Amino acid sequence: MRPQMHLHILASGSKGNATVVEGPTGSVLIDDGLSRRELMRRADELGVDMNRVECVVITHEHSDHVSGLTVFCNRYEGRLVATAGTAGGRKYLAELPFELVGNSDEFEAGGMRIRTFPTSHDVVDPFGLRFDCGEGENADAIGYCTDTGELSERAYDLLYNVRILALESNHDARMLDTGPYPAYLKERVAGSHGHLSNDQAAEALRTLVGLDTETVVAMHLSQENNRPSVAVRALAAAMGAEAANDTFTEARTADGRLTICAAGQDKPMTIW
Repeated sequence: MRPQMHLHILASGSKGNATVVEGPTGSVLIDDGLSRRELMRRADELGVDMNRVECVVITHEHSDHVSGLTVFCNRYEGRLVATAGTAGGRKYLAELPFELVGNSDEFEAGGMRIRTFPTSHDVVDPFGLRFDCGEGENADAIGYCTDTGELSERAYDLLYNVRILALESNHDARMLDTGPYPAYLKERVAGSHGHLSNDQAAEALRTLVGLDTETVVAMHLSQENNRPSVAVRALAAAMGAEAANDTFTEARTADGRLTICAAGQDKPMTIW
């Protein structure tokens, strides 16, 4: 089966987030925490046509997800989608013409069915996303979830058995505990409204990975409290996968059906 959708991760981390989901008839930009110049440079590096973006979806209002949005919108006339809580979360966001959706809603864009699910983060009304298109043998699905301290029942339902699963694996618990963050920040990151740890993501994979799952991408890795190899190693252990390179930044199951890798802050990547 030829994949119907492609995932282009332009940036993932606390210094800026932006991802393009390319569908059959158009693309969706998830978040924009990069300058327009950097966003376009990275898209060009991956060969992503940003003129195909017909919808921008904002998962929540933290600056690393929205700092580039106002400038991007100066040359963009497509749809902007967010919850009411996110759209009103910052003064400059409230001035943009958002199409409001709920955190357990659905809509269409780029030839894809897009469903939202609530996430658990220290903002008003954040969400994660599932993208679907095609039917039967041509069906394809991508799941996207970052910036959450726990996974809801709806999150488990919608992220299950997608072909590409982009899931937060923010920190290594030991590195966070012994690292330089002050106590209040450690508590926030590790809390139920913070970020998923490697161990939490690994445990979730035991439920979320199905027969159709081909790629798991560890997302939103902390630069202070994680490493790509540490995250991939933890996720691989849960899936019985082995290192696929010398640095353990990619792993693969023995049957070759599942690949595990990590997105980066400064290295854009495409999952076909």
